This record gives sequence, C-alpha cells and structure tokens, in this order.
Amino acid sequence: MILTDTHTHLYSEEFQNDRTEMIERAIEAGVSRFFVPSIDSSYSEKMYDLEAQFPSNIFLMMGLHPCYVKPETYQQELAHVEKALAAKKFYAVGEIGIDLFWDKTTLQIQQEAFKRQIQLAKKYKLAINIHCREAFDEVFEVLESEKSPELFGIFHCFTGDFEQAKHAIDLGMKLGIGGVATFKNGKIDQFLNEIDLKHIVLETDSPYLAPVPFRGKRNESSYTKIIAEKLAQIYNLPLEEIARITSENSKQVFGI
Repeated sequence: MILTDTHTHLYSEEFQNDRTEMIERAIEAGVSRFFVPSIDSSYSEKMYDLEAQFPSNIFLMMGLHPCYVKPETYQQELAHVEKALAAKKFYAVGEIGIDLFWDKTTLQIQQEAFKRQIQLAKKYKLAINIHCREAFDEVFEVLESEKSPELFGIFHCFTGDFEQAKHAIDLGMKLGIGGVATFKNGKIDQFLNEIDLKHIVLETDSPYLAPVPFRGKRNESSYTKIIAEKLAQIYNLPLEEIARITSENSKQVFGI
C-alpha cells in the first residue's frame, strides 16, 4: 500500500530534533511520497538538503506563501521563485494563495503575488498548490481571471463547503484533505462522499493540523494513514483502495 502526503513541511523547526526518524517512521507506515511546499527563500536550502537525503521520496514545490508576502520583500522573493523554477526541477508552484486571517492590509500584493505565480506555473506547465484562509472569494476571483486548460493543481487543506468544493473542481483543482476531516466540527466529512474520489488527494500539512486523536499536538506525515482511514469510513471503501486512488490522483497532478 502506497500513501502520498501531498503537503508536508518536513523542514519545519518542529522536527529539528527527530526529522530523519519522523520521515523514516512515515515511510514504514506506507507513506512513500512526500510533497514539500515552499514558504519563502529562507527555507530553500533546507528543502534541497532533504531532497538530497531522500531522493526517491521527497518532491519539492517552489513558491511564496501568502503570509510571507510583505511590501518590503515580496518582489525579491518572487524573483527567487522565478530563478529557482528556471534552474531546477519542481513538481508544483506552491504554496501560494491568499490569507486574510493574519493580515488584511496586504491583500492587494497577495493578489499580485498569487497571480504572478500562477502565470509561472502555466509557463512551466506545473500544478499550483493553493493556500486559502478566510479568502475563498478572493482566491476564486484570481483563479477565474487565470482560468485556462493550463491551470490545475490542489486546493490545499480544503475547508470550504460543498458549493466551494464544486467551484474549485470546476477550476481544475483537486481537494487536499487532511486532519480537518477527522474533527467533530470540521464539517467537510458531512459532504465529502458526494465528491468523486478522483478529485481527492491526502495531506497532513505537518507539523500543523494533526488529526484526531492527536489534535492539538505536533502533526507528522505518518498520520496520513489516519486521514486515509477516515476517508475509508466516509466512502465505505477499503483503506487500500483509498490509498491507491488518492496516490494515483497525486501522480496525475504532480506529473510523476
């Protein structure tokens, strides 16, 4: 059984004391592919080091996270993204998008950065990996403006309602389902079985958003199996079938 974690911050400081052991633990649990999003340029070398350490398992994205889109630095950061994409192989542009939970004052430059990075993804024929927090309308507005057959990817950590899920799928996105699906108040488990499994990929977003029974603690990629088990309940399918279909979906998106 092959499980795929389509969004995990393996370079996070949260793992500094046991990073290698944590990754090996996930591999033992059947998680053999890890897709690692970028936050900003300060993490690039750590990402490259991880890829060199686990070349068969770790696949990198490149992008500027919306929370790191700052007036004084975002132009240089976008230049770093563009230079990196031209220089080496990445599997997606991400994580990119809009976050209005922490800072609404940067909306305009977040929109600009999101749009420019979508255009880079189209240029290099790559998927995008979308971060959206309290910004569904704003994210959809940008996606609609860039809508084309070349636009595809994953709506990371999807927490929207059924209509928003259908809208995302119509725009060429798969839904990244993680620990929120196991939360009592997560809500997405109430309609997920109405979404064809071909539109679903698994993720942890580790070290954040650990699934029940680890909610509130450090998340890690081995918990991808817990999320798969929850989907097996929701879809009334064997765990192996959930693993197979979601892994195939991820390979399709990332071009593996």
